[in-house]
Amino acid sequence: MMHTRRSFLRCATGATLALPFLESLQAATARPAQRLAVFYVPIGVVRRNFYPGEQALGLVDFNDKEGQKKYREKFAIRPPGFYPHTFTPTLQPLEKMASKISLITGLGRVWQDSSDPHEQCGSCFLSSLAPNEDKTRKMPQGRSLDHVVAEKIGTETPFRTLEFSCNTHHDNKESIHFDNISWYGPDYVAPSMRDPRLAYRRMFGTQGGDPRQITDLVLADARDMKRRLGYSDQEKFGEYVESIRTIERQMDKLSSLKDELDKMKLAEPSAAYIPRGEHIRLMGDLMVAALQSGLTNVATLMIGPERWDTPYLFEEVSKDPLSHHKMSHNPIEYARQLEQVDAFHMRQFAYLVERMDSIREVDGSTLLDNTLFTYGSGLGDGSTHQYDRLPIIIVGSGGGRIKTGRHLQCAEGTPLANLWLTQATALGLSRDRFADSTGVIPEILG
Repeated sequence: MMHTRRSFLRCATGATLALPFLESLQAATARPAQRLAVFYVPIGVVRRNFYPGEQALGLVDFNDKEGQKKYREKFAIRPPGFYPHTFTPTLQPLEKMASKISLITGLGRVWQDSSDPHEQCGSCFLSSLAPNEDKTRKMPQGRSLDHVVAEKIGTETPFRTLEFSCNTHHDNKESIHFDNISWYGPDYVAPSMRDPRLAYRRMFGTQGGDPRQITDLVLADARDMKRRLGYSDQEKFGEYVESIRTIERQMDKLSSLKDELDKMKLAEPSAAYIPRGEHIRLMGDLMVAALQSGLTNVATLMIGPERWDTPYLFEEVSKDPLSHHKMSHNPIEYARQLEQVDAFHMRQFAYLVERMDSIREVDGSTLLDNTLFTYGSGLGDGSTHQYDRLPIIIVGSGGGRIKTGRHLQCAEGTPLANLWLTQATALGLSRDRFADSTGVIPEILG
């Protein structure tokens, strides 16, 4: 079965396995698609460990407003321009991918003073609405970038967009604005997939049953197709199937662990004891599989909610579940743990970056080469609730449309929306404006 440029295997039970680019099954003129992916981290970062040139910064008490003001005045702002990469402690996991990374600093958002600071972080991060543009709304939230871009690059895939979330908790204390980055329009959320099994079933068309059997059932019907594949495609096909099997095994492992935790009397919800890195990588692997197989060209991955105090188990950081938000309000007491959580998140991002770069496409480039994969947060520093000087990293070039391998310091006050307009332009959209943008960032356009 073919869906435009993609091939699929379907078994008698209805399970469908979307295939990656295989040269043997594609027209000679087939080219890899451009993709957009977002890796959103809540609560900002510890500046001194993330931003080059700010290592000398100290920490400031969350309740010390005068100290916060002086702290912001001490920010070491470099003159606008390009700089060689400096891999600070938080950025260290990305060093081996330096040539494909763009660190972009100096970008900011305007906080519309009508709601909680955290409420606007994720929900307005990719927004297409400028602050105070719609006087009837308390937040500048419009159609998010992923859905805008999907109108151009998502029309020939089974899913225009796919939204993934790593929030496994159900004890919601906040509105949906604290827990979603993808929006069809103001207050019209694009629901994210949070349970890996449900995500798997949606992606591969299964209606229940044991997910471990899906690849076996589909592959039993693959003999005829495999005879048509060249050697390199057979190797690529084998690697892809093994990646799906790995996802199936990891789903089974975490599901069994949760079943055991549900039987125990615990101080926190059972989801708080699921190893955080394993869960993030599993959801990330599902996202990569969707991009690789052409189920979608546009995907978002929200790592955690803003401001929820329910803790998570950051393995490698603590034996006990920790609340990222609570720690950010006590940055001096929890300085080391906050820095470790930032590095922990970066390791998960680096894992996905390297995974995408290992996947070869039909023309010899990699999945990463043809993707604009953005790491970012809606706060520049979680302990000071600042909306300026946000932590932003782009990996990949969207098929050669974005320059990589350098650190760009933007002029103070450059809107984050300029980056979104630049990405939309690189992906073939023709727009004069996005939210409060003042123009593209020409220095990074290829």
